[in-house]
Amino acid sequence: MENTTKLNRDSGKIKRFLTDYGWCYIFIALPVILFTCFTLYPLIRSFVMSFQEYNVLHSTWVGLHNYKQVFNSSLFRRSLINTLIYTVGTVPINVLLSLVISVLIFQLNKKSQTFFKAVFYLPAVASGVTMSLVWLCMYDPMPEGLINRFISWFGFTNVNWLGQKSTALFSLMFMTYLGGHGSGIILYLASLGGIPKTIYEAADIDAAGAWSKFKNITWPLLKPTTLYMFVTGIIGSFQVFMNAYLMTGGGPDHATTTIALLIYDHAFSYFEFGMAAAESFVLAVIIVAISVLQFKYLGSDVEY
Repeated sequence: MENTTKLNRDSGKIKRFLTDYGWCYIFIALPVILFTCFTLYPLIRSFVMSFQEYNVLHSTWVGLHNYKQVFNSSLFRRSLINTLIYTVGTVPINVLLSLVISVLIFQLNKKSQTFFKAVFYLPAVASGVTMSLVWLCMYDPMPEGLINRFISWFGFTNVNWLGQKSTALFSLMFMTYLGGHGSGIILYLASLGGIPKTIYEAADIDAAGAWSKFKNITWPLLKPTTLYMFVTGIIGSFQVFMNAYLMTGGGPDHATTTIALLIYDHAFSYFEFGMAAAESFVLAVIIVAISVLQFKYLGSDVEY
């Protein structure tokens, strides 16, 4: 009898709990299901695939063979070097440009700020294919190409920007210098707007100059935003694919082959899905390791 009463009491508590909070779990259930089906399961499946010689009809377990091939591959090392050069050559410069542009825009009135934010964010709204077509026209190796026409004014001859090893990778990097600052500018402007004006007023009382205020007030308070931009920028640059795929296809002679493009080629050009999966997880480990190092060393003096 006591067991029956306790059971009824417990079931009543469960019903009340479901009545009060059940709708919350209904809202949570859909994202969890979507995450499980479209993120977690493919991730686990890819990890298993990296230990297989994958075939749609029959897959063979090969253990660490794919990973050994990755580390012994000269093409993978070449693509890793290309990706590192691209990262080092784009992320710091783009962060610096975003910071400088944001500081200059912040001095303007609200309407002007809104205008420049829209202008700088416009490339992010445009399709990547569209932007690549624009840059292909600019990099036209003929004298009619916009960049070749510009350098001809200074006495330089035509350059095949995307067709020679010495300039192909730099050409992809240069694209980011002129069109990849929209998100960074908006983040920096939001951070600048969050700095209390009273701090600057106190600095004015002490007769601090513009550089002194930037060095001692603005820059320290922008460090969390800068760290975030470095982390996300490096992650994005290690995953760069569209520019290399559309502009050069990885050429000439693999001068612009990045890790992401190499993974794509192995998976969808050569149908070596096991090899592509192994390369993907090696790339993931590299990105995680670099991100941890950034938080450890760059984030040591950042106050959140």
